[in-house]
Amino acid sequence: MSRRHRAEKREIEPDPLYGSVLLAKFINKVMEQGKKSCARRIVYGALDEFSKRVKFESPLEAFEEALENAKPSLEVKSRRIGGATYQVPIEILPHRRTSMAMGWIIDNARKKPGRSMKDALVAELTDCFNKQGSTIKKKDDTHRMAEANKAFAHYKW
Repeated sequence: MSRRHRAEKREIEPDPLYGSVLLAKFINKVMEQGKKSCARRIVYGALDEFSKRVKFESPLEAFEEALENAKPSLEVKSRRIGGATYQVPIEILPHRRTSMAMGWIIDNARKKPGRSMKDALVAELTDCFNKQGSTIKKKDDTHRMAEANKAFAHYKW
C-alpha cells in the first residue's frame, strides 16, 4: 500500500461582490499578512477603474479576458538524463496556467515604482487586456523558451 496521499484541494468561496471564484483567488493572491478587506478594496477599486478604461460593461468579463491573454500554455522543466540537464517543454495544466498568470500580473504590478497598488493593478490589467506590457512579455519569453527546446520534447515524463 502506498504511503503517498495526494493533497486535497480546498474549495474557495466566491467573492461577495461578483460571485466569482476566479476573482476570489485573485484577491487571495493580492492579500498580504491576512488583510483580506484591504486586498478586496484594492482589487474592486482596480476592477472598476479598469473596466472604465477599456470601455467594458462588465468588470468581471474584462478581468477574465485580461487574465486569459496572460495565461501561458507551455513551460520548460529541467530533466536530468545521463550527465546532461535538458530543458523539456511541457503543457501546463489549466489551474496552474491561471495561477501563473495571476502571479505574474500581481508581481509586475508590485514592481511598478511610485504608484499605489490599485493604480499599478489597473495599468497591468489594461496592458494584459491590450496584449502588451511586462506580463505578456513574460508569457512570450516562456513560450519562446519552450519553442526553442522542442527538440527535447521526447524526454517527457
